[in-house]
Amino acid sequence: MASLSTPLLGGAIHERGVVKLIMQDEEFNYLSQLAFRESGIVINESKRDMLYGRVMKRIRSLKLNGFTAYCQLLQDSYTGELSAFINAITTNLTAFFREEYHFNFLQKVALAHFKHHNQDKRLRLWSAGCSTGQEPYSIAMSVQGQLPDWDVKILATDLDSDVLWCAHQGHYDDLTGIPQHYRTQYCANECHQHGYLIGDDIKQVIAFKQLNLLSRWPMKGQFDVIFCRNVLIYFDNETKQKLIQRFYAQLKPGGYLFLGHSESLQSLNTKFRLVGQTIYQR
Repeated sequence: MASLSTPLLGGAIHERGVVKLIMQDEEFNYLSQLAFRESGIVINESKRDMLYGRVMKRIRSLKLNGFTAYCQLLQDSYTGELSAFINAITTNLTAFFREEYHFNFLQKVALAHFKHHNQDKRLRLWSAGCSTGQEPYSIAMSVQGQLPDWDVKILATDLDSDVLWCAHQGHYDDLTGIPQHYRTQYCANECHQHGYLIGDDIKQVIAFKQLNLLSRWPMKGQFDVIFCRNVLIYFDNETKQKLIQRFYAQLKPGGYLFLGHSESLQSLNTKFRLVGQTIYQR
């Protein structure tokens, strides 16, 4: 009986009449090392299928004949395809008011702290790894109206240029997660036939910028609040340690750091103090 999977030339197999491209070990190693070097994202053997699927989309889009050709493209036109490659491997799962307890803490505890301590009535917040924008918009809705006459600014950054474009548009098909009173106040009047637009009064307090967290940070001032949720899980411990130290330096004394529900600073050497569920204070 003939084998169901017959090797072909050019890094592919013939499987039940369908040609399936193969990602050789050398190609996997090259792509995973490139991802780590450029973004800090760790792609080990357990994520091989994930890498295969996402790079395959680029190969089809570019009409290349396999992984060897794609790796060669990255080498030949390094800066041209690199951005698309990094966009392809980043994970952008997000939602409005995800991990709602964080926003309750922000309103009831953190803002009360700042009302007492920030005599200049300035508040600076950073959504690091903002994805398609649901997180910074949720932060803005939580803060807006709570601090009348305050100077509030939110920096929202991500490595992925594609999701940043979506975030800047503020156009969503689904508003699941947004409390009804916020929908009425900030979204309902902007409804149109293809979805919903976030209102300008929310948009105007947010600046969306592309930023690699492992590169130099151009921000000069410190922040009162940093949200960096479900980002550390993609880094090794050495990278996490360096990043947490930089977050500590970038926060004002008394400022808050919000991490994802599965993240912790327990194994790291840090001066942060745990004050809530994955919430830390400098």
